[in-house]
Amino acid sequence: MSADAAKPPEHEKEEHITEEEREQAATLTRLKSRIVYEIIRQEGRSELSRPQSSIWWSGIAAGLGISMSLAMEAMLRVALPDTDWRPLVENLGYSAGFLIVMLGRLQLFTENTVTAVLPTLADPCRRTILGTTRLWSTVFLANMVGTLFAAVFWTYSGAISPEVGAAVLELSLHVADWGAGETFMRALPAGFLIAALVWMMPSSEGSEFWVILFFTYLIALGDFAHVVVGSAELFMVALSGEQGIFKLLGVNLLPALAGNIIGGAGLFAILAWGQVHEEMED
Repeated sequence: MSADAAKPPEHEKEEHITEEEREQAATLTRLKSRIVYEIIRQEGRSELSRPQSSIWWSGIAAGLGISMSLAMEAMLRVALPDTDWRPLVENLGYSAGFLIVMLGRLQLFTENTVTAVLPTLADPCRRTILGTTRLWSTVFLANMVGTLFAAVFWTYSGAISPEVGAAVLELSLHVADWGAGETFMRALPAGFLIAALVWMMPSSEGSEFWVILFFTYLIALGDFAHVVVGSAELFMVALSGEQGIFKLLGVNLLPALAGNIIGGAGLFAILAWGQVHEEMED
């Protein structure tokens, strides 16, 4: 009998795994989720301890940067022919602002709703609850200031061509025409997708660009509502005089805010915490 014939097939070799090795594999699998959870929780604790002035200015910069999602999408709409496949390419522009903000480590409201809520769920005391409230309110208001400045710039500076400006307004009016209920429902999956993006980032080292691009492209392609990008669109509509600012805030902005919080912090973060918090106590 030849030496090769005496060797067991490759698939039989793989079956000869000891029980100890199987337990080690299962432990490593569980450990991955625990490590991701702990990384995000530590990031959340770090955010809660940052000076408020740093959070404020970073949030304004994020509001300015996220407006590039609207501008880039409008530029692609103008540059592409009006065909059935245009939205597939046009919506890639929506990712531009998120790439600027997230790779630049700027303070984006929907991102912090996840990182800050995990330490609060792990230690729900007065300090963490007040800290999370302070962080959320500061980042959200700073983002709104940034998107307002961006809307004023796009409207009055002449930095974009009239054709692109018309496309920006067209995109913005589409969002402003949603009712409160529709805006809220469209905001739920957007909040969830941003939270999923945050959950995947620690294990995506070297591929952050593509992860951000994929998830934010899904938001655009699904025509979901993101409160910060949406605020830039709503400010553009208000500045054009097409609709009143108070109607836009009450019917569009606040429902988008609620939907993003529930879809992100409320749903995803609780599920993420729920699947590992007992293991973290072991």
